[in-house]
Amino acid sequence: MKKSMDNRGFHQGSFSSFQSSSSDEDLMDIPGTAMDFSMRDDVPPLDREIEGNKSYNGGGIGSSNRIMDFLEEPIPGVGTYDDFNTIDWVREKSRDRDRHREITNKSKESTWALIHSVSDAFSGWLLMLLIGLLSGSLAGLIDISAHWMTDLKEGICTGGFWFNHEHCCWNSEHVTFEDRDKCPEWNSWSQLIISTDQGAFAYIVNYFMYVLWALLFAFLAVSLVKAFAPYACGSGIPEIKTILSGFIIRGYLGKWTLVIKTITLVLAVSSGLSLGKEGPLVHVACCCGNILCHCFNKYRKNEAKRREVLSAAAAAGVSVAFGAPIGGVLFSLEEVSYYFPLKTLWRSFFAALVAAFTLRSINPFGNSRLVLFYVEFHTPWHLFELVPFIVLGIFGGLWGALFIRTNIAWCRKRKTTQLGKYPVVEVLIVTAITAILAFPNEYTRMSTSELISELFNDCGLLDSSKLCDYENHFNTSKGGELPDRPAGVGVYSAMWQLALTLILKIVITIFTFGMKIPSGLFIPSMAVGAIAGRLLGVGMEQLAYYHHDWGIFNSWCSQGADCITPGLYAMVGAAACLGGVTRMTVSLVVIMFELTGGLEYIVPLMAAAMTSKWVADALGREGIYDAHIRLNGYPFLEAKEEFAHKTLAMDVMKPRRNDPLLTVLTQDSMTVEDVETIISETTYSGFPVVVSRESQRLVGFVLRRDLIISIENARKKQDGVVSTSIIYFTEHSPPMPPYTPPTLKLRNILDLSPFTVTDLTPMEIVVDIFRKLGLRQCLVTHNGRLLGIITKKDVLKHIAQMANQDPESILFN
Repeated sequence: MKKSMDNRGFHQGSFSSFQSSSSDEDLMDIPGTAMDFSMRDDVPPLDREIEGNKSYNGGGIGSSNRIMDFLEEPIPGVGTYDDFNTIDWVREKSRDRDRHREITNKSKESTWALIHSVSDAFSGWLLMLLIGLLSGSLAGLIDISAHWMTDLKEGICTGGFWFNHEHCCWNSEHVTFEDRDKCPEWNSWSQLIISTDQGAFAYIVNYFMYVLWALLFAFLAVSLVKAFAPYACGSGIPEIKTILSGFIIRGYLGKWTLVIKTITLVLAVSSGLSLGKEGPLVHVACCCGNILCHCFNKYRKNEAKRREVLSAAAAAGVSVAFGAPIGGVLFSLEEVSYYFPLKTLWRSFFAALVAAFTLRSINPFGNSRLVLFYVEFHTPWHLFELVPFIVLGIFGGLWGALFIRTNIAWCRKRKTTQLGKYPVVEVLIVTAITAILAFPNEYTRMSTSELISELFNDCGLLDSSKLCDYENHFNTSKGGELPDRPAGVGVYSAMWQLALTLILKIVITIFTFGMKIPSGLFIPSMAVGAIAGRLLGVGMEQLAYYHHDWGIFNSWCSQGADCITPGLYAMVGAAACLGGVTRMTVSLVVIMFELTGGLEYIVPLMAAAMTSKWVADALGREGIYDAHIRLNGYPFLEAKEEFAHKTLAMDVMKPRRNDPLLTVLTQDSMTVEDVETIISETTYSGFPVVVSRESQRLVGFVLRRDLIISIENARKKQDGVVSTSIIYFTEHSPPMPPYTPPTLKLRNILDLSPFTVTDLTPMEIVVDIFRKLGLRQCLVTHNGRLLGIITKKDVLKHIAQMANQDPESILFN
């Protein structure tokens, strides 16, 4: 409930000055870097309008007649929320029911009202269509731009500078199948500068240009983020989870954030840093959803309805990120959404469908697929292979737990030391180290998506990759399938390079995720797992070839048969590592099998994903996104965790013993001056209203923001309201003596049925109430008398204290 807001003398200013008041913290880290939260809003707060003649009286249970005599019209600003505060889910749902009931009743009166009712019902589907179209279009633009700029680090197409390497050589008449990535139209930087790509000097020139372009892209990305949209950094998923739980972060999903995140995401991916674009695409899609909500009154004026749209937008983001519409819907349900009714499930499905269709129409990779690393496997897996699949699951869980601990430790160091004050220097240093170490190794030099595509690939007859450099290249006895065969020099060389790539990716990703640039974690995590899986898969393949007479192989793998698919091991490893970091299970498996186009590999994926989750959970309960939420002090009440401690509401409520008495308002005996004094001397976000200070019988609860706006509005529009005017929260005010200043009736802003519990209510029930109803606060009574208050922040602090964590890490309510 506490909110650091200086309101002294607020009645002398304007509502606009109140609106721009500071938040809990002027500076806050997202994620791990200092940001000024007092910047201008990207998107204005919800319209300061309340549905005409509607009065919310808490819990959606009852409503009162309007009796605010100084103003017949709704008060602008009443019912809206301050920045960095939590919405009242119950009040928002009650408002939407009132709005819907009014439209339904009016639809029976005229044809125009009926048309309005139909358009209101259809507006949700239209909004999903627009979100899908915009998200798919932006994803296609990002994919095409990132592919071109990644290749720009190595050279340029003289036939047209806008072509990437692959497209440049497509139409060349001088390219051979074996060297299809080499054509005279594509020139490396050494060819352009010194007219040759042979020799040590040419290598140094290409090396220098690679590092230079990487530094340029990274510098542009971090500079744009720092200058125009600080919220555009990171993956955005921890903040989106928090926003979907009801928290307000003005501007986080605004137009400037969308523009800058789209541009800098291309730059960050092209710089060669160990990051991906898949997580940030969820943020981009949610920005699209939030901006488009302003075109529809139903969603612009209701924060709870808007969050239903954002849940669907998150599904569309994953749909275009992985080409997995069903996986996107399940990701939104399992990982990011706090409130996910059945209607949202259907609309998420539709938004994901439209987004995937739009991206497929753009065809950014030229392969009629939605992702670069789509593969198809045909060799069935054997029951014995579950053992190495589970080993990959264990590796994924260990990697996930290690990454979370080390990354959170580094981000905390960034927050608490001078490092956080120099985000540009940090990004440039990490980029320089990454580029210098990446160039000599072809597997680190290529983009991470191309690396995953290479690792997932099942070697065919026409593959020229070193990973497919086997001896007896074409010695097959079974149609077009290639048998297991001894590894050649190229395979052994690739194994060493991949081992070095694995070490680099593991280490550098720890320092990359959380910097002040857009940075996703899906692709780096998948790359780590895919490398480990491919190494294990090639090892299993060679073991089966040289020892096919062993008991574990002879029953199902005869000599010359195609028994082991190393690409499948890479895919299972990728799923295991991604699951270990994010703790996804169902949505992860669906995303991965949508990537492969085959249902027969679901069991290996399930085994690896479940094993990685078990192992990672044994070493730490939080996934990476929950860990960053806790690091940043967001008020997120995790629905998956159980509260098992035997504490009572009286142990958590404020005030505690020896604390000052609870600040309350009385229903009919306080003047405007008294209320203004309380507001200016306290920092609470709301106040209980009681019959009298002696009885402490509860009447209702009033929000600080609504009080300030209503009093200021009354001073402007009602003649005679002065500091000695009595404020009434009752339905009828008693007759006043002559020459008494006019009274101020504020019953209309009073929540007449605030949620209450008794002082002996177990905290596990209180926590459940907060989780399932999305409460901001709950009042504590004893025999009907008000004792204290429990806020969401108090609940989160108590949970942290019970878990031996720092309760002061919770910054907001």
